[in-house]
Amino acid sequence: MILLISDQPLEALKTFVLGPLSNKRYIGNIIEMAIPLIFSGLAMSVVFQASLFNLGSEGIFYISGAVSAAVAIFVPMPTIFHQLVVIMAGAMVGAVVAFIPGVMKAKWNASELVTSLMLNNIVFGIGLYFLNYKLRDINAMSVVSYEMQESALLPRIIPGTRIHFGLIIALVAVAVVYMILYKTKWGYEIRMTGLNAEFAKYSGINTFKVIIIAHLLSGIIAGMGGAIETIGMHKRFEWTMLPGYGFDGALVAMLARNNPIGVIGAALFLAYIRVGADLVARLSDVPAEMIGILQGVIILFISAERFLARYKQKMILKEAK
Repeated sequence: MILLISDQPLEALKTFVLGPLSNKRYIGNIIEMAIPLIFSGLAMSVVFQASLFNLGSEGIFYISGAVSAAVAIFVPMPTIFHQLVVIMAGAMVGAVVAFIPGVMKAKWNASELVTSLMLNNIVFGIGLYFLNYKLRDINAMSVVSYEMQESALLPRIIPGTRIHFGLIIALVAVAVVYMILYKTKWGYEIRMTGLNAEFAKYSGINTFKVIIIAHLLSGIIAGMGGAIETIGMHKRFEWTMLPGYGFDGALVAMLARNNPIGVIGAALFLAYIRVGADLVARLSDVPAEMIGILQGVIILFISAERFLARYKQKMILKEAK
């Protein structure tokens, strides 16, 4: 594709592949971008493990960011406590929002995909209203909140970059989610329900409870991600549209095969592609629109392997019968 549209295709390819690793700032950009992707990927991995296709993380990221910003602006506290309370506020908001499609699925078998997508628009509207009428700094040139208190902001951990303490929290979250999914009864029940809900039910597993737990855990993780991205990368809340992390999380989880450990690599890979694409768009003659297509093609080929493997397995079973 680059060969067809660029006058210097080799230089463009070199920029795409090697550019993100060419200096400390670009490497920092990869890691910074990967932090929210880790949280969204973890959130999606939990519900995917239960064979639930909930895309509510998108709205959760937004509304938890707005609420955590409000706590960071209006509730003065000592530094460590302030950061902790802000993140807990985001997690609680995430749990509340995720509970709605969860209980609708468990009680009335409503499609979690449909309800979560509809809920995204609702919570986005609430968050945008909150930003415009409760948080907005009228003296600013754009639609942004008042500045958050310094005590609420996460510190940078690597000089010369914007990599913040949220990276450590993300890695701890990966370890905790892995332990929950693979070392606890709850995790076993989530995975069994995902493999075969009817079999799990006949085995004595309370699938109603499993669906609720999976949604709550996913919501808590996504809510933490929204809060951490807000106080880690910004001094004001400035999202006037859905940030896209929830939908990216589905892709990260898919690339990671719903494995919490694999989410780290998948998030870094997706961030690497996007930083490389941004560099190509800025430093070469390849149009930005083509960069978006290139990203999609790369991700499509990588993620297609999973679906082709399932199709192959079905064909083998069909032939065996």
